[in-house]
Amino acid sequence: MDPEEIIMEAEDQMDKVIAHMNHEFSTLHTGKAAPSMVDSIMVFINSYGSSSKLRDISAITTPDARTIQIQPWDRNTLKDIEKAIQAANIGLNPSIQGTVIRVPVPELSGERRKELAKVANNMAEQARVAVRRCRHEALEPLKKAQKASEISEDDLKRHEKTVQDLHDKYIERVNSALANKEKDLTTVV
Repeated sequence: MDPEEIIMEAEDQMDKVIAHMNHEFSTLHTGKAAPSMVDSIMVFINSYGSSSKLRDISAITTPDARTIQIQPWDRNTLKDIEKAIQAANIGLNPSIQGTVIRVPVPELSGERRKELAKVANNMAEQARVAVRRCRHEALEPLKKAQKASEISEDDLKRHEKTVQDLHDKYIERVNSALANKEKDLTTVV
């Protein structure tokens, strides 16, 4: 395999790690209402006999910083959605008001903010491990190519440095995203 392709593949994989971590961060409750807090909750709809993600069966908006509003496409699913949010055990208490469900987002306690910061740290560490794994997966075929005399030792060193620089750049992106998330979590709205 071409060394440039290996490096491009590693960068692509590292991009996916960052995207996944950012998605994980978006599910953390920071005290500000956000549709991502509830959009992937699975709702079992009794009348259909199947489950769907909340975002697939309703419009989710945030009319203000403390409220999530859910307007289902089918009014008959209001009770099912309310039950699913309560069962998700994410500290939110929905209430049905006419044809919409309003979910007030409570203020976070200092202790809960610290717990969420620890969760964010764990998510970031998983991302760092994944970035390191991408680096390892890129270096292996390069070393094998050098052993098989497909690339010179100088080329190997140059490609190793490129992969290491890529690794360092993505680790910095993880650390930066974590710092922003921790700031979000510790800032009282």
